[in-house]
Amino acid sequence: MSAHEHGHHKETFITKYIFSLDHKMIAKQYLITGLLMGIIGVLLSIFFRMQIAWPEESFGIFKFFLGENFAPGGVMKNDIYLALVTIHGTIMVFFVLTAGLSGTFSNLLIPLQIGARDMASGFMNMLSYWMFFVSSVIMVASLFIESGPASAGWTIYPPLSALPQAIGGSGLGMTLWLVSMAIFIASSLMGSLNYVVTVINMRTKGMTMTRLPLTVWAFFVTAIIGIVSFPVLFSAALLLIFDRSFGTSFFLSDIFIQGEVLHYQGGSPVLFEHLFWFLGHPEVYIVLLPALGITSEIIATNSRKPIFGYRAMIASILAIAFLSTIVWGHHMFVSGMNPFLGSVFTFTTLLIAIPSAVKAFNYITTLWKGNLQLNPAMLFSIGLVSTFITGGLTGIILGDSTLDINVHDTYFVVAHFHLVMGISALYGFFAGVYHWFPKMFGKMMNKNLGYVHFWVTAVCAYGVFFPMHFIGMAGLPRRYYTNSAFPLFDELADVNVLITMFAIVGAAFQIVFFWNFFYSMFYGKKAPKNPWRSNTLEWTTPVEHIHGNWPGEIPEVHRWAYDYSKPGHDDDFVPQVVPMKEGEEELHH
Repeated sequence: MSAHEHGHHKETFITKYIFSLDHKMIAKQYLITGLLMGIIGVLLSIFFRMQIAWPEESFGIFKFFLGENFAPGGVMKNDIYLALVTIHGTIMVFFVLTAGLSGTFSNLLIPLQIGARDMASGFMNMLSYWMFFVSSVIMVASLFIESGPASAGWTIYPPLSALPQAIGGSGLGMTLWLVSMAIFIASSLMGSLNYVVTVINMRTKGMTMTRLPLTVWAFFVTAIIGIVSFPVLFSAALLLIFDRSFGTSFFLSDIFIQGEVLHYQGGSPVLFEHLFWFLGHPEVYIVLLPALGITSEIIATNSRKPIFGYRAMIASILAIAFLSTIVWGHHMFVSGMNPFLGSVFTFTTLLIAIPSAVKAFNYITTLWKGNLQLNPAMLFSIGLVSTFITGGLTGIILGDSTLDINVHDTYFVVAHFHLVMGISALYGFFAGVYHWFPKMFGKMMNKNLGYVHFWVTAVCAYGVFFPMHFIGMAGLPRRYYTNSAFPLFDELADVNVLITMFAIVGAAFQIVFFWNFFYSMFYGKKAPKNPWRSNTLEWTTPVEHIHGNWPGEIPEVHRWAYDYSKPGHDDDFVPQVVPMKEGEEELHH
């Protein structure tokens, strides 16, 4: 039975939409789950921003969402503030950005862009999504516990996270956090192994590694980083569960609580920091690299010219992947680390600036003198280049052990990583959605709503995170639920109000995106087969989805993915399936 016939057996609602083995449907499941988790993550951030801007004020919305237990009379209690920060960070880093980018776009694009009928293992792919879904449900459920959700920060440092009696959220809420993360890690590993095997083994005829689109390179390397570093976080979570429930002391040393001497001895909380950040730092690039890969594809397509420095871009992805796994110590400069070791981590951290700069310059030189098509996907991609540069510059300060000590654990750090990782990855995510929406749903999104969404989001993102650099340099600590106890910070109160106003407006305008997304899915204009006149293989498949992607034979590849505006061709794009002409040379910048 050919794959074509196989694609037309009768599928029930459950096999098509719920327990689907088709990578395109699984990508949509990841996308919609990621968007729903995003709503929760952003809502939590609005709550704690309101608390920091107007401390001790009574809000009806707090009373409604947090209840009398955590917001008596509508005034937020201090321990729930830290819990909101914790769950916001966890949801955004793992459940929105990791799953929204890798889960959605790796699943959608790897088989389509390399010319495969599906992932190496459809069943494992389905299992990976459902484990992700279960871990999301557990994480959200932890918000509804009487003693409160996990409240040790998203980095869950012991002893706060290891002692159930330390704070309300260190009880059942923390246990659920650890269970949820353990399932999430298993899901990520299954997905990553699947992506790697698919890219290595299932490329179509003629699709050599140097003809792969940069998106696939980014997803491929991201999956490898995940396979290397996620098990380390898993071990940290497992040992923490032992410390909490079985009386071990891997991370606990001599501890007193309210004058009571606890029986722990010999452990080290700094060991947990090492294990956590060994994943925690590569995680930044697990989130960022897919966004950078998506940006490469969209900038080349909408500049109507070949991507500048294709091989340099691949080298920079590989260099970033390698360096990101040997810099974790720069999160720990104030942990009493040996100064010599600090200088080693400073050196490796500053080295990452080189491949990152290669990427930034390559984007700019691809845009230079291009015939730019400024659609929403292109605007978000250019926005990513902007935030990647501005956020990256402050990384040079935080990566230097002597400078970092002055701004460590202040709002300067919050500003840095939200710009370089949060906003940049989010822009890559939005760019990918606008660009591949026609491929996913066979409809076009509304362009004008896309422009509104981009400009308001861009202004509000800088409005929120740019001032944070200054209050950070003034010494304002992060994670404090109010600063009113410190007269020193009184004059910064107005800046916090300004930041919160920008945050509320920016969050509200995401409704424009959601409306555009869900309305277009059902009532949008029907998409043509290749709306952006792009070269990559996914645009050669029919608009109607079939299981197996191509009816009949899989197309053969004859050229790289970036033959835009090539001399000697009538159109300004030459798809990868078009054979080379007599005497035509293959470009590989």
